[in-house]
Amino acid sequence: MIVVAMLLPQAATADALSTASGVWIRDDGNARVRIAPCGQSLCATNLWIRDTSKGEAVGDKLIMTVTPKSTTTLTGKAYDPKRNLTYSITLQVTGKRLKTKGCVVGGLICKDVFWTPAKP
Repeated sequence: MIVVAMLLPQAATADALSTASGVWIRDDGNARVRIAPCGQSLCATNLWIRDTSKGEAVGDKLIMTVTPKSTTTLTGKAYDPKRNLTYSITLQVTGKRLKTKGCVVGGLICKDVFWTPAKP
């Protein structure tokens, strides 16, 4: 992963991180998260959850160790400390939408989730 970061211009790293950072609303309207740097990682923290029946709660965090694949795409691993699970993850910003793709079991089981920016 370090090689990828070295091959991309420094601006690509900044662009990819800045386009993914912010407050996002999940396409099903059930969650609002803040994506922001946290130490050497990028964290998605639940700010608001409508339906908590699936175990999601305000304050839950996903810790992502990602590197830029392009100016709009980050790839790497995501750790969910609440469930003690690690996923492969891709974050891709196109226009005003964010697409996250998380995979487990070596990429056999994947889920795409779409997000829109929260209005300030």
